[in-house]
Amino acid sequence: MRIDIVSAVPQLLDSPLNHSIPARAKEKGLAEIHIHNLHDYGIGNYKQTDDYPFGGGAGMVLMPEPLATCLDKLKRERSYDEIIYLTPDGETLVQQTCNTLSLSQNLIFICGHYKGIDQRIRDLFVTKEISVGDYVLSGGEIGAIILADSILRLLPGVLGNEESALSDSFQDNLLAPPLYTRPAEFRGLRVPDILMSGDHKKIDAWRMEQSIEKTQKLRPDLLDEE
Repeated sequence: MRIDIVSAVPQLLDSPLNHSIPARAKEKGLAEIHIHNLHDYGIGNYKQTDDYPFGGGAGMVLMPEPLATCLDKLKRERSYDEIIYLTPDGETLVQQTCNTLSLSQNLIFICGHYKGIDQRIRDLFVTKEISVGDYVLSGGEIGAIILADSILRLLPGVLGNEESALSDSFQDNLLAPPLYTRPAEFRGLRVPDILMSGDHKKIDAWRMEQSIEKTQKLRPDLLDEE
């Protein structure tokens, strides 16, 4: 898989995408992540990438020309499954979207900044718009990190245990059950006996019961989606 990320502040992406799961995906040759500095495509001597919005109002908007130049270049080099714009008014990111995107070969993420990007880029290039929640961030870079991490960890071979991603919260519209590790007793609290029984059928049944109970308590809306 290849992910190209277009950003006006690429420094925000460096550390998160070069450690942990993203780094492992790259080291194993399972993914490429290329970060493109929008200022390299900026206009004039000062490499301008933003301007005031037509109609007035506070804030700045990323101009269409630098983004279009960058996107045109990338599209000439290869075809992309999706060109994704990270924006608060996109569809809310859910696990099923991550599952679907993990099957892609090439993806572009566009990081908005300031008040956002010129609408014409959305009309001409963007194929999917994604929000990481009902709140506003300073830019789309943090959203791009979240999206990249959530996709890359699903690629076969990235995680040490292939079943790990499949048992995560939200994969089956259920929250994950409680987790325990050594020691068996900690500050007066013991690990449930069933988990140390060695009976994997009973353990699986217990975990399912706990997942359902936890979901009913904390996120009953997920059960309504089934």
